Amino acid sequence: MKLSPLGERVVLKESIAEETTKSGIVLPSQAKEKPQYAEVVEVGPGIVVDGEKIPMEVKPGDKVIYSKYAGTEVKLGDDEYIIVKQSDILAVVE
Repeated sequence: MKLSPLGERVVLKESIAEETTKSGIVLPSQAKEKPQYAEVVEVGPGIVVDGEKIPMEVKPGDKVIYSKYAGTEVKLGDDEYIIVKQSDILAVVE
């Protein structure tokens, strides 16, 4: 099964949170926050505003940072995804 987002929506696959800090401290599961770093899996076709098509700024394969409480979580098989609006993506990590 494949997710095909509509409009200005983007399908993201969350990155796995690291279990230890850079200094080597192991984090218990209660101390971990939901990751805000993800990889773009699919993008929608974009939207039309005042008769002009607004292109999508991200593409599949981009690593992005998105708003903390944005999107809808979806589980397909064993994979978990989050669907967000393009405006909820804060930055592309290069």
